[in-house]
Parts: sequence; C-alpha cells; structure tokens
Amino acid sequence: MNRRIRILAVVLLGCFVLLVAQLANLQVRQASALQHSPYNHHVSTNTFAGDRGEILSADGYVLAKSVPSSNGYPYQRVYPQGSLFADITGYVDVVDANISTGLEAYYGNPFASSAHSQYLLVHQYPSHGLRGLLNQRSGTDSITITVSRKLQLVAKNALGSYDGALVAWDPRNGNILAMYSNPTYNPNKLASHDAKEVASYYKSLNPASGSSPLVNGVTGIVQFPGSTFKIVTSSAIFDHDPSLASKTWPVVPYIKLPNTTQLLHNYASELCGGTLAQAFAQSCDTSFGAIGLALGPSRLIRQANQYGFNEVPPIDLPSSEVAKSTIPPASKFSAADPFLAYTAIGQYDIVESPLFDAMIAGTVANGGKMMAPHLLSHVVNDQGQVVATYKPHVWKTPTSSSTAASVLQLMRGVTQGNGTAAGVFSNISVPVAAKTGTAQVGANGCSDNWLVATAPAGQGETPTVAVAGYVPYQPGLTCSDTGAAVAGPRVAQLLAAALSYQAGS
Repeated sequence: MNRRIRILAVVLLGCFVLLVAQLANLQVRQASALQHSPYNHHVSTNTFAGDRGEILSADGYVLAKSVPSSNGYPYQRVYPQGSLFADITGYVDVVDANISTGLEAYYGNPFASSAHSQYLLVHQYPSHGLRGLLNQRSGTDSITITVSRKLQLVAKNALGSYDGALVAWDPRNGNILAMYSNPTYNPNKLASHDAKEVASYYKSLNPASGSSPLVNGVTGIVQFPGSTFKIVTSSAIFDHDPSLASKTWPVVPYIKLPNTTQLLHNYASELCGGTLAQAFAQSCDTSFGAIGLALGPSRLIRQANQYGFNEVPPIDLPSSEVAKSTIPPASKFSAADPFLAYTAIGQYDIVESPLFDAMIAGTVANGGKMMAPHLLSHVVNDQGQVVATYKPHVWKTPTSSSTAASVLQLMRGVTQGNGTAAGVFSNISVPVAAKTGTAQVGANGCSDNWLVATAPAGQGETPTVAVAGYVPYQPGLTCSDTGAAVAGPRVAQLLAAALSYQAGS
C-alpha cells in the first residue's frame, strides 16, 4: 500500500511539474507569439475596440483616449481636439475596416511585433521575481508627443480657410513642434461605432483622391518645390564646384537653353543676376539655371540624393503615409540637357513634401547634419512611470559644416535688403534665414507658393526652429502671387510662435 501511495505521489508531482512548466511556457516564452497569432480571436476581432493608451500633446492636452462603451464594444476611441491633430493621431476604425492610421497605427498596431507598435495596446508588464510571476499586471502605456497644441492652433489659424500645409521642427534634435494641413477631417466620425455613419463619412472624404483630407498634407503630398530647391543647388556649388561661388552671372531677363529654342525667364521676366549672394537673394532663375548646367547632372543629382531625395523620411508614422521626395537619376539627363536648368530651380519633374523642405532648411541650420524627424517624446506606463524616451539621432550628413554655413549666409540675404522675403519677418526680433519658392504648375502660369525659414540665424547663433509653408494655387489667390506674399506671412506667424514657445513664453 505504501509503495502504491509513493508511486501515485511521484506521478502527481510529475504532473504538477509539467503543468507549471506548460503554464510558464504559455505565459512567458510563447506569450508574445500567442498574443499576435492570427488565430487569436481576441486579436483579430476585438483588439482595435479594446482599451488603448492615451496620446498627449507636448503641453499636456489629451489628443486620443478610450472611454467605456455600452453599444456592443467595450470602449469608444475619442479625439477631444477633433480635426486639429488628425494628421498626427490618425484614427481607429473598429466597425467598417478594423484599421488604424497615424500614431494610432505606428504605436498601437496589434498585428506588428516591434516593441513600439505595442505601446498603446493592453499588454503584460515585465514581471520581476517570484512575486511578480504570481501577480502579473497588464495595462496600457500612454505616449506624449513633441507637438504642442498651442503651436498647432497657430498653424491652423495661419492657414485659415486655405488649403496648404505648415510644419515646424527643431533641427537640433528632430522634434516636430507643429504639423497641420488643410483640408482635414474629424477622426471621431471614423472612430464611431455606427457602421453606416463611418462608411458614409469615409466616402465623403473621397479617399481615392490624392488630395483627400485623409492624406497627410505635410508628409504625404509632394509638389514642385520651386526656388526653395536652390538651397540644394547652392550646396552642390560649395561641395562640388566652389569656383562657381565666385562667378558673376549676367543681369538678364532670360537665358537661351542648349539644344532647344526654349528660353528660361526670370519671374515676371525681370532683370536679375550678379554675384551668387545677389542671385540667391533675388531668386534669379536665369543664374541658377546656368548654375545647374555648369554643375552637370552627376553633381547636382548626387547632392540631392545626399539630402535624402528618393528615400522615405524616417518619421514615426506608417510608411504608407510618408511620401518620398523625388528627383530623376543623373542618367536621365544628357551633359547639356536644357531640362537640367529647370531641375536646378525646383521645376521639371522634381517634387518635395513640406516636411522634407523643412528638413533641408533645418539641415543647413544644423551645420549639415539632418536629424531624424520624430513625433514621440516619451512613453508612460499606467503607474505614471516613464518607460521609454525617444533618443534623437542623425539620419544623414548630406553636406559639410562649412557648406552649411555658406548656404545659411545666402539664406540670410533673402530676408534683407532687396531679398525676396525682405519685410516678411518684421514680427520677429531675431535674424531669420529663408528661401522663397514660387513654382509654376500649369500652362496658365499660376503658381504654388512655398517658403522655408529658420531662426535665430544671426552670426554665431544656432537656429532652433525651421518652418516650411506650402499654399497651392486655389480660389482666392491670383496667378501673380508669390511664395513670399502667400506662404510668407503664415510661416512668419508659426516661426514667431515656435521661438516664443521654446523661450517659455
């Protein structure tokens, strides 16, 4: 009898050991795989509708949160700021498509396995010691972003009723300070639990259109940058053919282009030329067209690619929402290709996003180092503890510090004397460096309007803000408008507010 009891005890002990081992296997070793398995019904049908962490602005406003729901779903995702942060937060659709966009997708995607994609989702916190194994805790993290509601409102009000985009960032660390575009949408209507309402509103946004409000106008739309591209062309001068920096360019209304009868005119066929500083300040197309031809395709295109053309900027948004700024390969141009003159002035088939235009200006401001732009500041768990902080890092070093300093000096001239942006920044007490862009986009000669600016940009100062503004031609504007006249005042408002915000006022 005792022998049988001992055998039974050993068997039961063995079963208990196996049970504990399997529990540990399921709860620890295979937990992540099981959580994200496509056969996990909870993941495939209910994770989007479950509790999610909050998204907070840099100045503490709640941008997205989950509240208990009693209409068949456990939680309702709400966006207290409405359309103000739609480009950034995105939305969670649990009834019509079971998808998420924006930060909701990047930091709260149940189907992605990276650590950052789980921040907003319910997950188990790491256990420590035996007590932790017996008392495992689950919850959601919340994320705080670098964008200020205060500056976001300035950007919105600056654009007013016009379609367009404004973005401000800190070129020293990559912090996005403001990112707003028109047209926009209300994410609450796409997060509704009323399937008909969601479907109807989604259809009204014309989602198949490249100009749909669902497209992030700062990161997802690319257009001719016009003369703001002359920042890149000027960098190519100092990096690849410094002799061109000391040349004097003819003061003429137009130049003849090689291998064609086409003439390249200055804006409004004005007389323009002189030294490089004069040509840049007055945005002389004739001078920079000639500079492009003198540089040749290899050097100009190489410089553009060094800045990151033909690559997706590494901002923390889904890659499908971030467009490449593109330029043709050098092989597309012949040695004396007339179209190269147009490329050098930001026309022909070169396109940029407002984000990328701001990144180029910020790179010059930051001594030639292009920081990775980002929205995340830090992550806080449900106990109020900071569990992760974004670490700023350099994405590219497209040019030298000496070239950056030379180009920044050219940009100072744009806001002084008879520069194309002279007087635009009279509301700002510190020196500003800028470049205007007036890109012709149609046979009627009407133009899209650009301006990039950075400050404080006095000698010996380190700029802390770079802003890009883009306002396309649209009703209410005229064909004779310029980047300085249309985008300029809007950029000036956001730049002044960002500098004040950084100063704590």
